[in-house]
Amino acid sequence: MDRAEDWSGSIEGVLGRLAVTPSGLSSDQASTARQRWGTNDVLAHRRASVTALLLDRLRNPLILLLLLASGLSLAAGETRSFVIVLGILSISVAIDFAQEFQAHRTVEALQRSVALRARVRRDGSDREIPVDELVPGDIVRFSAGDIVPADCRLIESRDLFVNQALLTGESYPVEKNAGDRTITGEGPAGAADAVAMGSSIVSGSATALVCRTGREAMLGTVAASLGRRRPPDAFEIGVRRFGFLMLRLTVFLVLFVLAVNLAFHRPWLEALMFALALAVGLTPELLPMIVTVTLARGARRMAARRVIVKRLAAIHDLGAMDILCADKTGSLTEARIRLVGHIDPTGAESEEVLRLAGLNSVFESGIRSPLDDAILEHGRPDVSAWRKLDEVPFDFERRRVSVLVEPVGGGARLLVVKGAPEDILQISTTAVTASGETRPLDAAERGRLAAMFEGIGADGQRALGIAFREVALTQDHAALQDEGELAFAGFVTFVDPPKPDAAAAIHALGEAGISVKILTGDNERVTQHVCAELGIPVIGMLTGAEIAGMSDEALLGRLATVNLFCRVNPQQKRRVLAAFRRLGHVVGFLGDGANDASALHEADVGISVQTATDVAKEAADLVLLDRDLSVIHAGALEGRRTVANVTKYILMGSSSNLGNMASMAGAAFLLPFLPMLPVQVLLNNLLYDLSELGLPFDRVDPEALRRPVRWDLARVVRFMLVLGPISSLFDFLTFGVLLALFSGDEAAFQTGWFVESLLTQVLVIFVIRTRGAPWANRPHPLLSALSLGVAGLATLLPFTGLGAILGMTPLPSVFYLFLAVVVPAYLGIVEIAKRLLLRDPAG
Repeated sequence: MDRAEDWSGSIEGVLGRLAVTPSGLSSDQASTARQRWGTNDVLAHRRASVTALLLDRLRNPLILLLLLASGLSLAAGETRSFVIVLGILSISVAIDFAQEFQAHRTVEALQRSVALRARVRRDGSDREIPVDELVPGDIVRFSAGDIVPADCRLIESRDLFVNQALLTGESYPVEKNAGDRTITGEGPAGAADAVAMGSSIVSGSATALVCRTGREAMLGTVAASLGRRRPPDAFEIGVRRFGFLMLRLTVFLVLFVLAVNLAFHRPWLEALMFALALAVGLTPELLPMIVTVTLARGARRMAARRVIVKRLAAIHDLGAMDILCADKTGSLTEARIRLVGHIDPTGAESEEVLRLAGLNSVFESGIRSPLDDAILEHGRPDVSAWRKLDEVPFDFERRRVSVLVEPVGGGARLLVVKGAPEDILQISTTAVTASGETRPLDAAERGRLAAMFEGIGADGQRALGIAFREVALTQDHAALQDEGELAFAGFVTFVDPPKPDAAAAIHALGEAGISVKILTGDNERVTQHVCAELGIPVIGMLTGAEIAGMSDEALLGRLATVNLFCRVNPQQKRRVLAAFRRLGHVVGFLGDGANDASALHEADVGISVQTATDVAKEAADLVLLDRDLSVIHAGALEGRRTVANVTKYILMGSSSNLGNMASMAGAAFLLPFLPMLPVQVLLNNLLYDLSELGLPFDRVDPEALRRPVRWDLARVVRFMLVLGPISSLFDFLTFGVLLALFSGDEAAFQTGWFVESLLTQVLVIFVIRTRGAPWANRPHPLLSALSLGVAGLATLLPFTGLGAILGMTPLPSVFYLFLAVVVPAYLGIVEIAKRLLLRDPAG
């Protein structure tokens, strides 16, 4: 089928061209179609390509230049040098590639566990499959809150409203109807009986035929829409800036060292090889891998706590989070809502109120609420005698839903309205009791009903208002203007028990420096009652009506004294989150409904749950398999642990690299030969990288987990400017001792500095990795084994055949006595400097 045919003609014709029946494809047909059309991967999380990851490693221009220079040395007869350089680079690239590849695979596996799924008809029965397995010809079903996973033609639809803002920019939902071929634009977004991949179902339901998948879909041709990334956060920006800073310093030093060596008429090829090897050694090329592996390790640990990470950088944001905004339902309560009452305006039990509520809930096809489920579970009404004519779907501005029904045998048509009691009362003009008495809703009666509603809330119960009115026998459509002059029938009331552990979880979050703010659509009396039962103090409250009357500046001024926001709609939730962020807070938001998508996008950390709507899960950065605030607390600690381990590498690498830069610059002037051979520089870098592979697994100081942690480049620079010169000072001391001991023996000097340089670089991690005394906080065994192993290898390497091949020579025992004094002295001075830096509030 070509692109033009997909949307032309009747749906029966399209089914015929695809050789599909309404019972759907068979498994064999689906397999054949997937071979032809490929994976539906535009909405699916894409796997990191092995080739792409490997090319990323080899795309480093410094490595390519070094290979070119070593190729020139091969042409000049230096075969051994070329082989050694090639071998060291291959091992280094392989280690980096293997670590990052495994990290990507870990994250992809976690993402697939919460990937979107589609309800599809295969082999004559309905089932759920991952969206990336859909193929043209599949029959799929949609309902409110779903994301459309492919371009589709509608076979059947019922009160279907679709949000197409991602594709068309339209801010309001568009109605779609099966069989209506009215074309208002190009492609499925403009066809009235088609839905496009990436749009979301606001209300209603539909059965549809998949026509285009993957990159053939409209979304695949619209500016790579799902390749869009949110702006980088402080962590990503900080790591990138640090990388660029080190790169600029490295380039300057390399050009300086090369110029000095050429000015002294040293062999140009050897000088070039040394400069390039130095650039590879000093560039923090391990940083991206350390960051990725550390974050992936954090994601894996969070998965063990039943939290799935969809965006790796969100782990840092979770560690930096100091405000968590959450709904009451499911956060403070069990989210096991039970209907406990159905009362008329006098307070008497009324079966008629329950019957009307049940009619509305059964026939409602829009966004379903847990309250609807509670109504139907209480006693599903027999609706066989009724037929639905139309519906005015629920929206979060009106806060109500209306259904138009009529008796099957004919009779009075009813518009049954269910929603927020205060809104239902506003559009009602009379009240009807269980005995059939009708009362006018005058000021006194409205006041009495409002007081009844407040009493329900004060008892900790939620309520819905139920109203109705008869319409003309000829009216078969419902519209907004029909929602007026209603007869108020009464209330249905519900209980949602508080979570016994919610108070402890909120206290634990508070102890960790995270303030919990409750954002709920419920009224203030219900929410205050739940908070009182749990012993959670309410320091201040704002309602949606109050927020609506505030400017953004006025809202900013109130936030510090408020922790409860009641009767807020989706737009007001987004405003509250944006205001907290303007004040400099890192904000998390926990939501699970289609109405929460904008708030999830606005938050620094969007958190949803496995049972949430597709729209909410797609917008979220983290997905909780259990809705539990204590899990978020554990995730925040994991985020802090992850950032702490990345910072260890950066603090150590920056100080060592700055020290090495200054040492190399001095050596270029002071020595008549290269302070280290190019292959020795590369080996030094490889072994150093190897010693740091345990960092993602390292333990973290308990005090580092007590408060939110944010990326601080200024702190990194302060450490670098203090510890770097200390490293250079000991390098120059080593230069003096080596010159005195070996009287200009080039090989001995290079060997000695190789050993001293590697020992100080590797062992300083034991000092920098903790704020306290190094001996009081034990490192992870893997980090200890790798670091001490590399230190031991550096010490023994000059005595081996491999050392001889690399241009090394055995060193006398007096040099090792010098190391036994100078290395502990270096580590001791770094420890003193570290404590002074940490004592300074700026450090």
